[in-house]
Amino acid sequence: MKIKLIAFGIAKEIIGPAESDLEVKNSCNIGDLKRILIIQYHEFKKLQSIKFAINEDYQEDHFQIHEGDEVVIIPPVSGG
Repeated sequence: MKIKLIAFGIAKEIIGPAESDLEVKNSCNIGDLKRILIIQYHEFKKLQSIKFAINEDYQEDHFQIHEGDEVVIIPPVSGG
């Protein structure tokens, strides 16, 4: 199935373009997606406190991703 990835901050620097399509197996949750991203982008494992939003709602690792979902990768925010 195809999902739309949108990445911000350091996640965008690791993955490449801010928006891209990713082909994943049919039964994929956020935890599975994290493992896929770590395999494809080794630097991704450095992002410990990363958050995911699916179709504009924050979700946990067990949340099931569906065909056509928009997955936003939100790294920790710092600043002053």
